[in-house]
Amino acid sequence: MKTLLITALMSITLATARAEGEFRHIVMFKFKPEATEAQVKEIEKAFAALPSKIDTITGYEWGTTENIEPLNDGFTHCFVVTFKDKKGLETYLPHAEHTAFVTKLKPLLDKALVFDYTAKKD
Repeated sequence: MKTLLITALMSITLATARAEGEFRHIVMFKFKPEATEAQVKEIEKAFAALPSKIDTITGYEWGTTENIEPLNDGFTHCFVVTFKDKKGLETYLPHAEHTAFVTKLKPLLDKALVFDYTAKKD
């Protein structure tokens, strides 16, 4: 049952996330070993609050690694932020709420990986 539910949710996510021209901002975090569980939870909450504070964000989702293969290179968290277009990201990055979030994140962060792209259907 759990597998069926996960498969259905993935299908829905992929179907809705493939809008032509939308701009995706994918961010992965590897936290420092000394970052506590409570500190990491606070970062998760702070990131999740950004869509309600920055109006150029049109979609947001995140999750933690469930890798079967050990290829995540220590990254534990992945966040996908969607914008109508690239200009939405350009507004988001210097936004006061985003910069405040980054200030909170940096002392806990060992490494980040960022990948941006425009969604294509073909």
